Amino acid sequence: MRVYQKVFKNPWSYMIGGGILALLNILLLAATGTPWRVTGGFFYWGIWLLETFGVMVNTDISGVYDGLGPSETLLFNTVSILNLSVILGAMLSALSSNEFKRRKIKNKKQLIVGISGGFLMGYGARISFGCNVGSVFSGIPSFSLHGWIFWIFLTIGAYIGAKILMKYLL
Repeated sequence: MRVYQKVFKNPWSYMIGGGILALLNILLLAATGTPWRVTGGFFYWGIWLLETFGVMVNTDISGVYDGLGPSETLLFNTVSILNLSVILGAMLSALSSNEFKRRKIKNKKQLIVGISGGFLMGYGARISFGCNVGSVFSGIPSFSLHGWIFWIFLTIGAYIGAKILMKYLL
């Protein structure tokens, strides 16, 4: 019971969490030959959803849509499996540590700000060809200059966003 408490109930140190993430990132790169990327999977899901409803999507845009491999499908490709695994893992982690809570939306303002923020984050990640995972988590360890530049501006943006949030919304 003590091991369960230590692993699933108590928070891990940043060193242990970071070490595990680094090891998993190395294993992913070794197994798939590509770094971890998140927004590409959502892009595939969006194309699938639009095409399901009869909207034809031009996927011949060079550099934007590299397509799925010959034996891959929407749900059975590296990016989708990783995205679904992260969602499932976060849910299981929250459930096992009794941190899962359903919360009521306080007011319309909170709903609008949440939806707008999520849309802007997703849109920004797509037009910049990556999110914090692809740019920082995978970019910096692979010695990519864009990862460091992204991290600097991500930090500045988070600081400004937090100041705005504290002043006007909370």
